[in-house]
Amino acid sequence: MSEGPPSSLSHVDESGAVKMVDVGAKPLSRRRAVARATVRMAPATSARLHELPKGDALTTAQLAGIMAAKRTSDLIPLCHPLPLSVVDVSLEVAETSVEIVAAAETTAQTGVEMEALVAASVAALTVYDMAKAIDKEMTITDVELVEKTKAPA
Repeated sequence: MSEGPPSSLSHVDESGAVKMVDVGAKPLSRRRAVARATVRMAPATSARLHELPKGDALTTAQLAGIMAAKRTSDLIPLCHPLPLSVVDVSLEVAETSVEIVAAAETTAQTGVEMEALVAASVAALTVYDMAKAIDKEMTITDVELVEKTKAPA
């Protein structure tokens, strides 16, 4: 990770104080971001995800991710509240993992990367929570932004 003066960070002013970025002069744009996360687990855990004692972990995680995206500005202090037009969270069970992909879209003056990342992260945390009683070795990995687009509104 590159290090630079505090003024090179978008949420830090020249004196080093945190600030919310002023997007007021920016035009509205159609924005989309896609993030992903992986929950690594034992093969027996992935085989049991639909029948866990707390219920269907995948449906629960999908809903948790969508709800989390809608609350991103409540969770991350300097994020702008955004009118999300759609949030899609999909979970795919592999032999030793659950792959999560979260997409968020809006028409706004700032992007939706954080909403997509929060959705993927919270979905992963929910899978972890649902399965932790049967698998103590799970890990959440590879949380990353994989796509970011902007088009005229």
